Amino acid sequence: MSNDILYQSTSINTARLERIGAHSHIRGLGLNELLEARDEPPSGSKSGATPSHNMIGQVAARRAMGIVLKMIRKGKIGGRSVLLAGPPSTGKTALAMALAQELGPDVPFTNLSASQVFSLELSKTEALTQAVRRSMGVRIVEETEIIEGEVVEIQIDSLLPSSASGGDSSKAKGGGITKSGRLTLCTTEMETIYDLGSKMIDMLRSEKVSAGDVIRIDKASGKISKLGRSFSRSRDYDAVSSTTKFVQTPEGELMKRKEVVHTVSLHEIDVINSRQQGFLALFAGDTGEISQEIRDQIDSKVAEWRDEGRATLVPGVLFIDEVHMLDLECFSFLNRALESEMAPVLVIATNRGVSKIRGTEYTSPHGIPLDLLDRLMIISTQPYSVDDIRRILLVRCDEEEVDMEPTALELLTRIASETSLRYAINLIITSQLNAKKHKRSVVAMEDVERCFDLFVDVKRSTKLLIKYQNDFLFNEIDASLSQSTTNKDKDGDGKPAAEEEGKMEEEKSTMDSVQPMEES
Repeated sequence: MSNDILYQSTSINTARLERIGAHSHIRGLGLNELLEARDEPPSGSKSGATPSHNMIGQVAARRAMGIVLKMIRKGKIGGRSVLLAGPPSTGKTALAMALAQELGPDVPFTNLSASQVFSLELSKTEALTQAVRRSMGVRIVEETEIIEGEVVEIQIDSLLPSSASGGDSSKAKGGGITKSGRLTLCTTEMETIYDLGSKMIDMLRSEKVSAGDVIRIDKASGKISKLGRSFSRSRDYDAVSSTTKFVQTPEGELMKRKEVVHTVSLHEIDVINSRQQGFLALFAGDTGEISQEIRDQIDSKVAEWRDEGRATLVPGVLFIDEVHMLDLECFSFLNRALESEMAPVLVIATNRGVSKIRGTEYTSPHGIPLDLLDRLMIISTQPYSVDDIRRILLVRCDEEEVDMEPTALELLTRIASETSLRYAINLIITSQLNAKKHKRSVVAMEDVERCFDLFVDVKRSTKLLIKYQNDFLFNEIDASLSQSTTNKDKDGDGKPAAEEEGKMEEEKSTMDSVQPMEES
């Protein structure tokens, strides 16, 4: 009797999980070499590579940020600071994210919210100090000797110890076998044979190196890197994988000197030298307080490297959002930090007008002390036009992979212009979910209307608060205001039209005073 063997096949989706953030569609500032905005309307493609880098509107602010970008790249703006000031939903954080995309991974960029400074683990000055030093990079240049060539032949010999050769095979098990071998490398001009030890043989096996591969060996660490397959061996095999990389056979001598560039931040050097576990402390996350003596020693060592030509400073960018949340002590620290030689470019953003400085009774523009405002280059952002709002919503639909009818897009644009841009962006994905519920692949106007009824905006929420204020546990709104809102919709109450109009203006002013609190 034969038993049948059943096989069950399963398929696993290994697609990468992609998170869509509020500014994940930003690719850059969208400027040409003359700092002119490229505001071509986004096409219907899903590639996301538009000439404007998905930056819409704010032409003057983008050009100003483009000048800042050029100064950062030339290293002539160290210790300077820029203020992005404007109403909510005008693209201040988007400008900072576009600057980070333009700088690339080689320039440090630290994104910090002002509320993160007030932590129970670190003092305010320590948190700001770590943020400043995290934004300063050190580019270290080292010269290493490498051996680079094409593998001609690999010979591996296994030798048994003399005690095991007498017939006792049990002693030959485990670590009794010693390995040795020879590696033949060549370039276009020379060929050399190298002796191999057991560690090098294991590394060759782990990298799956065979004859015809081009490899690189670091003499200091002994690390072997497989660069690819030589073009001279491309015809040796009929079947070659599509992922096989073919490279040219190295020229000149086998042994060469190569410059290796490492870019680290000052904060990473601080952590490595202040913790017993060294660089592993970077992954632990608990950096804690770092003494000033260690920082002074590191600064002197970096200055010594700069004099020797082994390292250069890379001024990065420290972006602090909602900067009006800082208090007077933090502003004083930033004033002193900007005067230091190792100071990054400070970019701060705020949506406040003339308001009180936190912790004091003094009022100042944007809630920032006047002595710090004198050091800032202020870039103003303006509210978006209706056309800009429509194009931004179209970009967000492309980013979130949502197909929307033109009528639904026009309705969403109207909602954004009457309420807020953030509220309209939040309705995109909810409208798509409502369309999927009704078996539709394209978002229609009724989907947007349904989500508009389900999720209220700030203005409608404020009206509900005023109308039902007595039903809440705590409220600070005058009780006469709710009476005026109750009588506003009644007809024939005998009150003059001027009095009714005065109460409507009073209600509108109260709602306007509540609205910035909700948006902030």
